[in-house]
Amino acid sequence: MRQYLIDEISFLERDNIEHYLKRTLKSGPIEGVFWLEVPADLLGPQQQGHDKCAPFYFSLVLEENSLRCEFLVRSVDNLHCSCIAWATPGQRQFALDYVDRLLKEEKIRA
Repeated sequence: MRQYLIDEISFLERDNIEHYLKRTLKSGPIEGVFWLEVPADLLGPQQQGHDKCAPFYFSLVLEENSLRCEFLVRSVDNLHCSCIAWATPGQRQFALDYVDRLLKEEKIRA
């Protein structure tokens, strides 16, 4: 899996990250999974025209000592469609900017 991994986070950092994610993102179907929605103006060629599959998301997974952002753009409702694809450069930058903002705002040193 292509992903951005922040590891070696402390217990307190994890707590801060969890609160930030709960405030800013939609919770996923499993504890510790959050959905970062891809803005419509950043949809890639694979997602355009797939209105039935929209909205599209990045998955952020908060574990005991790490946070990872997967670079697979997904549909929550349709797991087996050609619109599920690796992030475009613009989409990837959007996800990186979100995680970097989270780290800065929550003063995460990991």
